[in-house]
Amino acid sequence: MNFLALTIDSAWLALTCVVVVFAILVVLVVILQVFTLVAKKTATKASSAKVAYNQQKQAKTFANASDEDKAAVAMALYLYEEEKKNLESRVLTITHTSQTWTSQLNPRL
Repeated sequence: MNFLALTIDSAWLALTCVVVVFAILVVLVVILQVFTLVAKKTATKASSAKVAYNQQKQAKTFANASDEDKAAVAMALYLYEEEKKNLESRVLTITHTSQTWTSQLNPRL
C-alpha cells in the first residue's frame, strides 16, 4: 500500500468535507435572511393595524369612562410620579474632587 496515495486521498476527502460544510452554512444563512425579511414585513403590517385599532379603542374607552375612573387614573399617575421622585432622591452620585496630596509612585494621582 502506497502511503503517499493514502495521504492524497485523505486530503481530498478532508477538502471535500470542508467545502460541503461551508456550502451548508451559506445555505442556512440565506434561509435565515429570507425568514428575517418575511418576519419584518409581517410584523410591520400587523403592528400598523394594531396601532390603528388601539387608537380607536382608546378614544372610545376614554370617552365612555366615568368621572370616578378618570380621577382614579389621575391619582395613580400622581402617586407614580411622586414615588419616582422619592426613588431618585435615594440615588448616590459620586463626583471626582481634586486631591491635595501627590503620589511619588504614580504622578497621575
